[in-house]
Amino acid sequence: MAKFVSIEKGLGPEGRIAVVRFDRGDGINALSPEALRQLTNAARSFEDDSETSVVVLTGGAKAFSAGFDLRDAEGRSRRTMDIGSLRRHLKLGPRLTRAWQEMEQITVGAIEGFCIGGGVAFAVALDFRVMARDAHLRVPEIGLGMNMSWQSVPRMLHLIGPARTKQAVILANQRISAAEAYEWGLVEEVADPGKAFDAAMALAAKVAEQPPLSVAMTKLTVNRLAHALDDLASHMDVDQFALASLTEDHKEGLAAFLDRKPRFRGR
Repeated sequence: MAKFVSIEKGLGPEGRIAVVRFDRGDGINALSPEALRQLTNAARSFEDDSETSVVVLTGGAKAFSAGFDLRDAEGRSRRTMDIGSLRRHLKLGPRLTRAWQEMEQITVGAIEGFCIGGGVAFAVALDFRVMARDAHLRVPEIGLGMNMSWQSVPRMLHLIGPARTKQAVILANQRISAAEAYEWGLVEEVADPGKAFDAAMALAAKVAEQPPLSVAMTKLTVNRLAHALDDLASHMDVDQFALASLTEDHKEGLAAFLDRKPRFRGR
Protein backbone atom coordinates (compact mmCIF):
# COMPACT_ATOMS: atom_id res chain seq x y z
CA MET A 1 0.00 0.00 0.00
CA ALA A 2 1.46 3.37 -1.04
CA LYS A 3 2.22 5.75 1.79
CA PHE A 4 0.94 9.24 1.08
CA VAL A 5 1.42 10.83 4.50
CA SER A 6 4.55 11.45 6.57
CA ILE A 7 4.87 12.89 10.08
CA GLU A 8 7.84 14.71 11.58
CA LYS A 9 7.79 15.71 15.24
CA GLY A 10 10.00 17.62 17.65
CA LEU A 11 10.38 20.82 15.63
CA GLY A 12 10.30 24.49 16.67
CA PRO A 13 10.30 25.96 20.18
CA GLU A 14 10.76 23.20 22.77
CA GLY A 15 10.13 20.67 20.00
CA ARG A 16 6.40 21.38 20.18
CA ILE A 17 5.70 21.58 16.43
CA ALA A 18 4.92 18.61 14.19
CA VAL A 19 4.63 18.59 10.40
CA VAL A 20 2.22 16.32 8.54
CA ARG A 21 3.02 16.20 4.84
CA PHE A 22 0.46 14.85 2.36
CA ASP A 23 2.16 14.40 -0.99
CA ARG A 24 1.34 11.74 -3.57
CA GLY A 25 4.20 13.00 -5.74
CA ASP A 26 2.02 13.55 -8.81
CA GLY A 27 1.49 17.31 -8.66
CA ILE A 28 -2.25 16.81 -8.12
CA ASN A 29 -2.53 15.33 -4.64
CA ALA A 30 -6.05 13.99 -5.02
CA LEU A 31 -7.85 12.53 -2.02
CA SER A 32 -8.40 8.84 -2.73
CA PRO A 33 -10.24 6.77 -0.12
CA GLU A 34 -6.89 5.36 1.02
CA ALA A 35 -5.46 8.89 1.33
CA LEU A 36 -8.48 9.85 3.44
CA ARG A 37 -7.80 6.92 5.76
CA GLN A 38 -4.11 7.75 6.09
CA LEU A 39 -4.81 11.41 6.85
CA THR A 40 -7.46 10.44 9.41
CA ASN A 41 -5.00 8.08 11.10
CA ALA A 42 -2.39 10.86 11.10
CA ALA A 43 -4.74 13.13 13.05
CA ARG A 44 -5.63 10.35 15.49
CA SER A 45 -1.95 9.61 16.12
CA PHE A 46 -1.75 12.87 18.09
CA GLU A 47 -4.53 11.94 20.54
CA ASP A 48 -2.16 11.01 23.38
CA ASP A 49 0.70 13.30 22.32
CA SER A 50 1.31 15.81 25.12
CA GLU A 51 4.60 16.95 23.60
CA THR A 52 3.10 18.54 20.47
CA SER A 53 1.20 21.84 20.62
CA VAL A 54 0.91 22.65 16.92
CA VAL A 55 0.56 20.56 13.76
CA VAL A 56 1.39 22.09 10.39
CA LEU A 57 -0.29 20.33 7.47
CA THR A 58 1.23 20.81 4.05
CA GLY A 59 0.60 19.32 0.63
CA GLY A 60 2.83 19.16 -2.42
CA ALA A 61 4.80 22.04 -3.90
CA LYS A 62 2.31 22.40 -6.77
CA ALA A 63 -0.95 21.48 -5.05
CA PHE A 64 -2.46 21.28 -1.60
CA SER A 65 -5.09 18.92 -2.99
CA ALA A 66 -7.20 18.52 -6.13
CA GLY A 67 -10.05 17.12 -4.02
CA PHE A 68 -11.61 13.69 -4.12
CA ASP A 69 -9.93 11.32 -6.57
CA LEU A 70 -12.57 10.64 -9.24
CA ARG A 71 -10.22 8.26 -11.05
CA ASP A 72 -9.37 6.02 -8.09
CA ALA A 73 -10.72 2.49 -8.53
CA GLU A 74 -12.20 2.35 -5.03
CA GLY A 75 -13.72 5.79 -5.48
CA ARG A 76 -15.27 4.82 -8.83
CA SER A 77 -16.87 1.79 -7.24
CA ARG A 78 -19.31 4.15 -5.52
CA ARG A 79 -21.23 4.34 -8.79
CA THR A 80 -22.40 0.75 -8.44
CA MET A 81 -22.93 0.63 -4.66
CA ASP A 82 -26.37 0.19 -3.14
CA ILE A 83 -27.53 3.11 -1.01
CA GLY A 84 -26.51 1.45 2.27
CA SER A 85 -22.98 0.72 1.11
CA LEU A 86 -22.71 4.19 -0.42
CA ARG A 87 -23.72 5.91 2.83
CA ARG A 88 -21.09 3.94 4.73
CA HIS A 89 -18.38 4.77 2.18
CA LEU A 90 -19.32 8.45 2.13
CA LYS A 91 -18.46 8.72 5.83
CA LEU A 92 -14.71 8.61 5.03
CA GLY A 93 -14.61 12.33 4.25
CA PRO A 94 -16.56 13.57 7.28
CA ARG A 95 -14.49 11.23 9.46
CA LEU A 96 -11.32 12.89 8.15
CA THR A 97 -12.41 16.48 8.69
CA ARG A 98 -13.88 15.73 12.12
CA ALA A 99 -10.64 14.06 13.23
CA TRP A 100 -8.61 17.13 12.27
CA GLN A 101 -11.09 19.62 13.73
CA GLU A 102 -11.22 17.77 17.04
CA MET A 103 -7.45 17.48 17.51
CA GLU A 104 -6.29 19.04 20.77
CA GLN A 105 -3.32 20.59 18.98
CA ILE A 106 -3.64 23.79 16.97
CA THR A 107 -3.60 22.99 13.24
CA VAL A 108 -2.16 25.21 10.50
CA GLY A 109 -2.56 24.49 6.78
CA ALA A 110 0.06 25.61 4.23
CA ILE A 111 -1.57 25.95 0.79
CA GLU A 112 0.47 26.13 -2.41
CA GLY A 113 -0.81 25.84 -5.97
CA PHE A 114 -4.46 24.84 -5.99
CA CYS A 115 -6.90 23.63 -3.37
CA ILE A 116 -10.08 22.23 -4.87
CA GLY A 117 -13.31 20.64 -3.64
CA GLY A 118 -12.46 18.14 -0.91
CA GLY A 119 -9.17 19.99 -0.43
CA VAL A 120 -11.17 23.08 0.58
CA ALA A 121 -13.39 20.95 2.83
CA PHE A 122 -10.24 19.64 4.49
CA ALA A 123 -8.61 23.06 4.81
CA VAL A 124 -11.59 24.71 6.52
CA ALA A 125 -11.52 22.00 9.21
CA LEU A 126 -8.14 23.36 10.35
CA ASP A 127 -7.63 26.18 12.85
CA PHE A 128 -5.56 28.43 10.56
CA ARG A 129 -4.71 28.56 6.87
CA VAL A 130 -1.72 30.21 5.17
CA MET A 131 -1.96 30.53 1.40
CA ALA A 132 0.64 31.37 -1.25
CA ARG A 133 -0.11 34.55 -3.18
CA ASP A 134 -0.34 32.70 -6.51
CA ALA A 135 -2.50 29.85 -5.19
CA HIS A 136 -6.26 29.55 -5.62
CA LEU A 137 -9.29 27.74 -4.19
CA ARG A 138 -12.27 26.33 -6.05
CA VAL A 139 -15.37 24.37 -5.03
CA PRO A 140 -16.64 22.51 -8.16
CA GLU A 141 -19.05 20.03 -6.56
CA ILE A 142 -22.31 21.67 -7.66
CA GLY A 143 -20.98 21.83 -11.22
CA LEU A 144 -20.67 18.04 -11.04
CA GLY A 145 -24.23 17.61 -9.82
CA MET A 146 -23.16 17.00 -6.22
CA ASN A 147 -23.46 18.94 -2.99
CA MET A 148 -20.55 20.25 -0.93
CA SER A 149 -20.15 17.79 1.92
CA TRP A 150 -17.78 16.65 4.69
CA GLN A 151 -19.55 19.17 6.99
CA SER A 152 -17.71 21.94 5.15
CA VAL A 153 -20.70 24.24 4.60
CA PRO A 154 -21.21 25.05 8.32
CA ARG A 155 -17.45 25.52 8.73
CA MET A 156 -17.34 27.93 5.79
CA LEU A 157 -20.42 29.67 7.14
CA HIS A 158 -18.63 30.37 10.43
CA LEU A 159 -15.59 31.72 8.58
CA ILE A 160 -17.10 33.87 5.83
CA GLY A 161 -20.86 34.19 6.39
CA PRO A 162 -23.88 33.07 4.35
CA ALA A 163 -23.50 35.17 1.17
CA ARG A 164 -19.81 34.37 0.63
CA THR A 165 -20.45 30.69 1.35
CA LYS A 166 -23.17 30.62 -1.29
CA GLN A 167 -20.88 32.48 -3.69
CA ALA A 168 -18.01 30.06 -3.14
CA VAL A 169 -20.12 26.90 -3.38
CA ILE A 170 -22.88 27.73 -5.88
CA LEU A 171 -20.67 29.54 -8.41
CA ALA A 172 -18.81 26.31 -8.95
CA ASN A 173 -16.35 27.46 -11.62
CA GLN A 174 -15.19 30.56 -9.77
CA ARG A 175 -11.54 30.58 -8.77
CA ILE A 176 -10.98 32.23 -5.40
CA SER A 177 -7.59 33.91 -5.40
CA ALA A 178 -5.41 34.17 -2.31
CA ALA A 179 -6.23 37.89 -2.06
CA GLU A 180 -9.98 37.15 -2.18
CA ALA A 181 -9.65 34.26 0.28
CA TYR A 182 -7.86 36.59 2.71
CA GLU A 183 -10.40 39.38 2.24
CA TRP A 184 -13.28 36.96 2.78
CA GLY A 185 -11.71 35.38 5.87
CA LEU A 186 -11.10 31.92 4.38
CA VAL A 187 -7.37 32.22 5.10
CA GLU A 188 -5.56 34.09 7.85
CA GLU A 189 -2.34 34.92 6.01
CA VAL A 190 -1.01 35.27 2.47
CA ALA A 191 2.63 34.40 1.76
CA ASP A 192 4.97 34.82 -1.18
CA PRO A 193 4.84 32.01 -3.76
CA GLY A 194 6.66 28.94 -2.47
CA LYS A 195 6.73 30.34 1.08
CA ALA A 196 3.39 29.18 2.50
CA PHE A 197 5.05 26.43 4.52
CA ASP A 198 7.66 28.82 5.97
CA ALA A 199 4.94 31.28 6.95
CA ALA A 200 2.86 28.47 8.48
CA MET A 201 5.88 27.34 10.51
CA ALA A 202 6.45 30.91 11.74
CA LEU A 203 2.82 31.10 12.86
CA ALA A 204 3.14 27.68 14.49
CA ALA A 205 6.23 28.85 16.38
CA LYS A 206 4.24 31.72 17.90
CA VAL A 207 1.59 29.26 19.07
CA ALA A 208 4.21 26.80 20.35
CA GLU A 209 5.66 29.50 22.62
CA GLN A 210 2.35 29.78 24.50
CA PRO A 211 1.37 27.58 27.50
CA PRO A 212 0.23 24.27 25.95
CA LEU A 213 -2.65 23.53 28.31
CA SER A 214 -4.14 27.01 28.02
CA VAL A 215 -3.91 26.84 24.25
CA ALA A 216 -5.59 23.42 24.09
CA MET A 217 -8.41 24.42 26.44
CA THR A 218 -9.01 27.67 24.56
CA LYS A 219 -9.25 25.85 21.25
CA LEU A 220 -11.75 23.41 22.73
CA THR A 221 -13.88 26.22 24.15
CA VAL A 222 -13.93 28.21 20.90
CA ASN A 223 -14.70 25.14 18.80
CA ARG A 224 -17.51 23.94 21.05
CA LEU A 225 -19.13 27.38 21.07
CA ALA A 226 -18.71 27.94 17.33
CA HIS A 227 -19.86 24.47 16.24
CA ALA A 228 -22.43 23.74 18.95
CA LEU A 229 -25.33 23.42 16.51
CA ASP A 230 -23.45 21.95 13.55
CA ASP A 231 -23.91 18.32 14.58
CA LEU A 232 -27.70 18.74 14.60
CA ALA A 233 -27.65 18.87 10.81
CA SER A 234 -24.57 16.75 10.15
CA HIS A 235 -26.57 13.61 9.33
CA MET A 236 -28.03 15.43 6.31
CA ASP A 237 -24.58 15.97 4.85
CA VAL A 238 -23.97 12.33 3.90
CA ASP A 239 -27.59 11.69 2.92
CA GLN A 240 -27.77 14.72 0.61
CA PHE A 241 -24.53 13.67 -1.08
CA ALA A 242 -25.79 10.11 -1.51
CA LEU A 243 -29.08 11.38 -2.94
CA ALA A 244 -27.37 13.82 -5.30
CA SER A 245 -25.03 11.10 -6.56
CA LEU A 246 -28.04 9.11 -7.79
CA THR A 247 -29.40 11.93 -9.98
CA GLU A 248 -29.19 12.26 -13.75
CA ASP A 249 -27.60 15.69 -13.24
CA HIS A 250 -24.70 14.07 -11.41
CA LYS A 251 -24.13 11.61 -14.24
CA GLU A 252 -24.27 14.48 -16.73
CA GLY A 253 -21.83 16.56 -14.68
CA LEU A 254 -19.28 13.75 -14.60
CA ALA A 255 -19.75 12.92 -18.29
CA ALA A 256 -19.17 16.55 -19.30
CA PHE A 257 -16.42 17.23 -16.78
CA LEU A 258 -13.43 17.47 -19.12
CA ASP A 259 -14.68 18.34 -22.58
CA ARG A 260 -18.04 20.14 -22.70
CA LYS A 261 -20.55 22.28 -20.86
CA PRO A 262 -23.07 20.14 -18.94
CA ARG A 263 -26.82 20.40 -19.51
CA PHE A 264 -28.57 20.06 -16.15
CA ARG A 265 -32.30 19.26 -16.06
CA GLY A 266 -33.06 19.08 -12.35
CA ARG A 267 -33.63 15.35 -12.25
